[in-house]
Amino acid sequence: MTQDSRDRRPGWGTALLAVISVVMVVTFVLLGNWQVRRLFWKLDLIETVEARAFGEAQPLPARFDPEHHSYLRVGFTGSPLDHHIIVKAVTELGPGYWVMQPYQSDVGLIWVNRGFVPNDKKTPEAWGDAPQHITGLLRATEPEGTLLERNEPDINRWVSRDTRQMAETLGLGETTAYFVDADHLAEAGQSPRGGLTIIKFTNNHLSYALTWYAMAALFLAALIWVALRYRKLLDD
Repeated sequence: MTQDSRDRRPGWGTALLAVISVVMVVTFVLLGNWQVRRLFWKLDLIETVEARAFGEAQPLPARFDPEHHSYLRVGFTGSPLDHHIIVKAVTELGPGYWVMQPYQSDVGLIWVNRGFVPNDKKTPEAWGDAPQHITGLLRATEPEGTLLERNEPDINRWVSRDTRQMAETLGLGETTAYFVDADHLAEAGQSPRGGLTIIKFTNNHLSYALTWYAMAALFLAALIWVALRYRKLLDD
């Protein structure tokens, strides 16, 4: 072997590149595998939620578990209280408000989202009578506000359906940690317009998994290139 070939042997830089490539290949494969597991979890979740939402109406749960009761179809009879709170909303019908009304039920005070009203119908005079029998979907309370905005009870400005905060603001005492998104129970064209719950879950896990696997393939190619270069230099 000549002095020139010895000088061109791979140094610490090449070795470091090889180590980094190995680590990155393993990391990306593990991330891809994790996304595959998330994919199957999400598919199971979608199937479970759809079974809950479109099944027979069940009684209100004595204790609410978000993992097992969210979007469960329920039915109950209660007494609507003479209170309401309107919550800012944007729906397929445009911008407006959700009409939240408390009910006294067998499980205590429970809030019902009676449905959507546009901006020009946000006063009770424009609404139909509150029904006593409610069917709809259970939804977990939405504490405090959204990522961009917060509820401001002092000025009656609401951006999320925080059942406990609403009950406290009106001095109604304890309430459930969930509310019911009511079906459209009024006459056609009458406000509030219920039944607008969107049951949709983002499921990008397959594309994420393919992206991680593609990155693993790129770093594997780099690792192979380093190995071939090392072998070539040794053979020179």
